[in-house]
Amino acid sequence: MADEPQETGTGAPPLKPADGPPSSVFNLPLADLRAGDPLRWLRLGWTDFLRCPGIGLFYGLCFFLMGHALLAVFRAAPAYVLALSAGFLLMGPFLCLGLYHASRALQAGSRPTLGASLMAWKPTLGTMAIFAGVLLILEMLWGRASLVVFAVTFNTMPSTENLLAQLLSLENIEFLITYTVVGGIFAGLIFVTSAISIPMILDRQVDAISAGLTSIRACLQNPGVMLWWGALITVLIVLAMLPWFLGLFVVGPVVGHATWHAYRQLVSEGQ
Repeated sequence: MADEPQETGTGAPPLKPADGPPSSVFNLPLADLRAGDPLRWLRLGWTDFLRCPGIGLFYGLCFFLMGHALLAVFRAAPAYVLALSAGFLLMGPFLCLGLYHASRALQAGSRPTLGASLMAWKPTLGTMAIFAGVLLILEMLWGRASLVVFAVTFNTMPSTENLLAQLLSLENIEFLITYTVVGGIFAGLIFVTSAISIPMILDRQVDAISAGLTSIRACLQNPGVMLWWGALITVLIVLAMLPWFLGLFVVGPVVGHATWHAYRQLVSEGQ
């Protein structure tokens, strides 16, 4: 695989071919991926993390705090925990916006700063707000579906003592299957819609619909690799959460940087 093209400035490349009329989101060329590409994105993400560790650790701290917030929700309102775990899928890409900005600067040969990464949202505030609204609707639907599954399965809310053991009991196998399927559907919708959307909005300043449709197209064009990428992210995040969420200090920013490289390969190499 050839090296990724380097950016030469801060302007977004035009969405049009060299000759002919302007291209639309429906015919923007996208790259065909290979099974080893997600691991390559992670290697590039790790390299970016080492090149700007201060920025990465700052956002890692944010992920760490999000993890403990999720734990607090589990203890107080377990029916919402699966839906609110989408916070990593919903807030994660937006929180990673600063990491995308840092990777973009590194590719352009510039030195990223924390201050600039924190302000990366300003040029596309309206578009980001619209896209966040779409994901928020999915989050709310997920939360409602989770409550329905709990209400149908349990007459009363299980005791908070040994709650996890109760929920994972074989007596509740139907609940576990239904809950997992419902969560998987909504998590898949959020992932497919946002896999490369936010890096694309940052880089090309396209509208939210174009970014979302391009992300969906990328997943449909490379279903196996993108499923592998989503599963890899899930496994890494779960493992990072096990030792009191400490792994999120590194895994969170590395995945964020890697997502930028996934976007760059899918969109830039496809042209």
